[in-house]
Amino acid sequence: MSDETLLFVGGARPLPANVDLAVRALTQARARGLRTYVTNRPAVLAATPSVLELADAAFEADLSRTGETADWAVRRVAEGDRIDAVFGLHEVAQVETALTARALGVRGNQPESVETARTKDYCRAALAKAGFAQPAVRLCASASDALTFLKTNAGPWIVKPRDAMGSVGVSLVRAAADLPAAVCLLPDAGPFLVEQFVEGPEYSVEGILLAGEPVVLAITAKEKTPLPYFVEVGHVLPAPLPEADQREIERQVGAALTTIGLRTGAFHVELWLTPAGVVLGEVHGRIGGDWIHALIEYAIPGLELFGLIFDDLLGRSPTPRSLAATRSAAVRYLTPPPGRVFAIEGWDEVGAHPAVIHAELSLRPGDEVPVLTKSSDRVGLIVVGAADPEKAERLARELTEAVRITVKRDA
Repeated sequence: MSDETLLFVGGARPLPANVDLAVRALTQARARGLRTYVTNRPAVLAATPSVLELADAAFEADLSRTGETADWAVRRVAEGDRIDAVFGLHEVAQVETALTARALGVRGNQPESVETARTKDYCRAALAKAGFAQPAVRLCASASDALTFLKTNAGPWIVKPRDAMGSVGVSLVRAAADLPAAVCLLPDAGPFLVEQFVEGPEYSVEGILLAGEPVVLAITAKEKTPLPYFVEVGHVLPAPLPEADQREIERQVGAALTTIGLRTGAFHVELWLTPAGVVLGEVHGRIGGDWIHALIEYAIPGLELFGLIFDDLLGRSPTPRSLAATRSAAVRYLTPPPGRVFAIEGWDEVGAHPAVIHAELSLRPGDEVPVLTKSSDRVGLIVVGAADPEKAERLARELTEAVRITVKRDA
């Protein structure tokens, strides 16, 4: 094993997709001979035993306390240890990852760039200033602020938290009368955003930054729940797009990442393709959720997504290889109607299908299916691989429809 050490800030959240991300990352780090340290609160570390099994050591550092991980790492190095690269998987770990890399003097994103990407209105302002098409947006402290925005900007509009994930508190407002209900959906009483709704199919761009330059690995087509909510229920990768659209999307995403200043790690950039062209949405300095990482590594056989990132952080020259997708993958979520589960049929047969890469179902008879307003309300999913995007999307849809979940609504 090499003496080089990778600090894995925040480890994994105790969710199947996040744990799978961490396991793949640590496995690829081990294949490169790296020693790995994982940090988080003890309760989170204990909730992810498969991650701890792959790490060389785990240490307590609370992500909610800004600078705590950086201070711990600096002390560790001062005591004679070494930390050569710093990496974080999930959204809330990105600022601390950047702060720690800067404190140690190793490669990483500037904390200010990460803050800009993570704070939705800052990101909108930076992109608009650089000339990118952006919807009008306002940071609001109250429903009264939001109403003022509605009166001066054409609708419909979206109400959403300033800093949240998983479609929590995101809803569509078509008229002023809809505003109180939208504000009630927000997760807390803090400042929130109202922005103009963008009409058009939605995509995301997945990639990594190598030698400071964005490398697009794939564009993902998305399907969401019917309005007024925005929960993602399906992804297909690579998206079946005309070559000209692909080139323009890649050009704009690359320029946006440069504008914001992200230089290392992964990226996941959301956008809409409108009749007037590309409109960029949220920019994330991390890998996309919803098992997109598994879709990428299936679509590009032999790809070690995290290994390339680690090589870049350490200044290693990666072995040249093609990063073009040669096959396709899709994930689709089960969306039974709300109510109490009476019976589940067909799940075992679907899980045994040879094209299934991963499947999970959190329901049992007697459980309650919630109204689908945020990502955590989703109750199951199926990930499949296929030869092309159309086959992947069709197969994922057929398999989810083959699972029959009977629910009864309470009287």
